[in-house]
Amino acid sequence: MINNIGFIGLGIMGKPMAGHLIRGGHKLFLHSRSGVPEELIKEGGNRCATPKEVAQNAEIIFLMLPDAPDVEKVLFGHGGIADSLNKHPTKKIIVDMSSISPLKTIKFADRINQLGCDYVDAPVSGGDVGAKNATLTIMVGADESVFDKIKPILGLMGQTITLIGANGAGQICKVANQIIVALTVEAVGEALLFASKAGADPARVRQALLGGFASSRVLEVHGNRMIKRSFDPGFRIELQQKDLAIALSCASELGVSLPNTAITQSLYNACIAHGDAKWDNSAIVCMLEKLSNHQIKN
Repeated sequence: MINNIGFIGLGIMGKPMAGHLIRGGHKLFLHSRSGVPEELIKEGGNRCATPKEVAQNAEIIFLMLPDAPDVEKVLFGHGGIADSLNKHPTKKIIVDMSSISPLKTIKFADRINQLGCDYVDAPVSGGDVGAKNATLTIMVGADESVFDKIKPILGLMGQTITLIGANGAGQICKVANQIIVALTVEAVGEALLFASKAGADPARVRQALLGGFASSRVLEVHGNRMIKRSFDPGFRIELQQKDLAIALSCASELGVSLPNTAITQSLYNACIAHGDAKWDNSAIVCMLEKLSNHQIKN
């Protein structure tokens, strides 16, 4: 049984996820560039000064970081995880739950494997609500034997846990997930804006749609945020924009056309240009409203 666990990255998602592991009976070694939250220490977590220190104490190390450069720095930078792995006799497991490029993931996995350790990409879907309620969907890229070893631990953080394939496959699945989510968020924004401009109560429209074929988790959660103008993250616009950039970059290399993804990405780019990068991604409706008002004025 794996008892000593490391967790690096304790933001909106990572903090509740680490809490579930502590309450699941594991000893947690924690590090975050923004500092380790005191409530996790009070629950029994152990503060570490560097990712290297986390890796020295843990059998399995989870990462929940914003982007590939952050993952690379934690893994291979000065004081990073790799500084411990190449001097440690125990075969450890690195589980990256961040959402990053599948191509970068495969490169990181190769480097970790060369140090004699296992690598898992396990990005998640479900947002801050799923992280708090331990109901995340977890998409895994790993060897089957490694997956079987860590699945009970993943089960403390998520509800639907699927082995997609080898390293990189989890991230490929997450890219597909983000395409669907982002385009659906944009579609919900358009629909509720249309309803409002046409003179209907968007809250009642949303309620009716939740009982029909247009029903979705996005309509339920993000539609409600749009109506209530509640744009505290959540999943920030800048992260959604980053994920769609990964999708479009990978698609370009594969020779795949993603026209609606590109259009939605342009709207998120505009949100960022208007200073809304830190808002929840449901705030794309604000950009749709600005474009609508501009057309009316013209």
